[in-house]
Amino acid sequence: MARDAEPTRIALISAAERLFAARGISRVSLREINRESGARNAVALQYHFKDREGIVRAVIGKHYPAVDQHRHELLDHYEHGGRRDIRALSAALVLPSAAKLSDPNGGAEYLQISAELVNQPRGRARRGAPASIDRWRALVEPFLEEDATRLHRRFTAIRFSSMELGRRAKSAPHRDDRLFTSQLVDLVTALLLAPVSSETAALAMSRPGPRPVSTR
Repeated sequence: MARDAEPTRIALISAAERLFAARGISRVSLREINRESGARNAVALQYHFKDREGIVRAVIGKHYPAVDQHRHELLDHYEHGGRRDIRALSAALVLPSAAKLSDPNGGAEYLQISAELVNQPRGRARRGAPASIDRWRALVEPFLEEDATRLHRRFTAIRFSSMELGRRAKSAPHRDDRLFTSQLVDLVTALLLAPVSSETAALAMSRPGPRPVSTR
């Protein structure tokens, strides 16, 4: 198996992308991925990735380094500019992932898979999350109301952006994604800056147990 290891590995990742995006991560068997990839060995997936968690990590790992690097570059530009601009930060969240809409090598599938992952419990949703997200969160925090921070507004923006990109990717390719992307940046900006109503703040304060702490 080692002789053709890398082509087989690439084929398995591509097959997993297609099947996960089409049907959902939990609804695809490892045997189906193995068959879809054209691998000759019936246990090729287990040999390369061990289990479902391993192949999911491989799919994310194929794409997120480029997203991470792009976001860091936008955040570098923001910090060097020395001007407070929440829309620029919203763009730094959206644009690196939105670039995957035009990536013919599994980009649209990756966005659909990411949208599914972000709605899973936090321990799995953050699997393979780009390190640049933590940097983005820190730069956005000064713009948020205290109540918005407690209510995890940044995570809501991340999830909203991911879900919208996944929805767009499902009907890809499109002739031009610029209008969609620009409007998504606008919507993320509005979401981050939306005031917390007195009703929402009161309900948050009245919940039993300790007050929510921003961890996202």
